[in-house]
Amino acid sequence: MNREATDLAGVRHIAYETLGSTNAEALARARAGERGPVWISARRQDSGRGRRGSTWTSPPGNLYATLLLGDPSPPSVAPQLSFVSALALHDAIAECAPQIGPLLKVKWPNDVLVGGAKISGILIEGESEPAFAVVIGIGVNCVAHPPDARYGATDLATAGAMVTSGQMLMALSQAMQRRLSQWARGDGFAGIRSDWLKRAAGLGKDIKVRLPEREFSGCFEGLDDAGHLLVRGPAGLATVTAGEVFDLG
Repeated sequence: MNREATDLAGVRHIAYETLGSTNAEALARARAGERGPVWISARRQDSGRGRRGSTWTSPPGNLYATLLLGDPSPPSVAPQLSFVSALALHDAIAECAPQIGPLLKVKWPNDVLVGGAKISGILIEGESEPAFAVVIGIGVNCVAHPPDARYGATDLATAGAMVTSGQMLMALSQAMQRRLSQWARGDGFAGIRSDWLKRAAGLGKDIKVRLPEREFSGCFEGLDDAGHLLVRGPAGLATVTAGEVFDLG
């Protein structure tokens, strides 16, 4: 069962009671020719997933939503949407819960942290047929969080902010429109990069980076012009294109 409305910053919104995964539904619609923009949300997911094939726990009360964008940019710069999305989510949480705004940070590339604990997840996926499309899946821990997450987790209620999933989605849709306009299909990434670095956790401090084949530690020096992580370790400056960041200072 679903209902459709146009109430999210002028963007279509299709709301479900239950889905396997909002990302999977958005990808199926993209393959069927849906161009978007359209938000797909669900009160709960049976098969939510995170990055690298991990399971995303989906109890009722949290936010599970995906934005489908048709041809949002040239494919070569679409990975920059990680930073666009992280900033939009940071903006939305700060708007809905201003009391925890000073505690918010972003962790490379797109996690939002509250007091060092993860409060959200973003999974970006794409389709090339019948046309290039990107789906941005966003989960926000509004009322609950997994107690056994590999990276420490929390939720808005635990942090002292009572925010419903509906309130969060409304603020997120508006913030996403603003950040997408700033990004301007990649032409405005310099501004996105600058704003992201102002909110970055661990900048200028030692961090641990986990790659598929190894781990190493070094000083988090910033991002390059493409958004890759710059870490200075014993062997010099390393550019990280994909990996996980731990032990933020």
